[in-house]
Amino acid sequence: MRKKVKGGKVTTDKLAIMMNDGFETLRKDIAGVEGKLTLEIKGVKNQLEGTNKRIDDLAFNRVKYEDHNKLEGRVDVIEKNMKTPG
Repeated sequence: MRKKVKGGKVTTDKLAIMMNDGFETLRKDIAGVEGKLTLEIKGVKNQLEGTNKRIDDLAFNRVKYEDHNKLEGRVDVIEKNMKTPG
């Protein structure tokens, strides 16, 4: 089924103009999507940087189990020695 074209026959010039208009619309749509994606990517990068900072801080300030257990044992010995006979 053929569509009827408004304004009579479609010439190659009219067809070229219609295609150009379509491409211009597509170009504008793509530019809008690119802008939104750029903002989204920047947001994700900021979140990753924040996560990396927190992980680095955690790794730097975290007490290792080995160190904790050694200190716990030393404190237990001191506490036992500090108790007065009752």
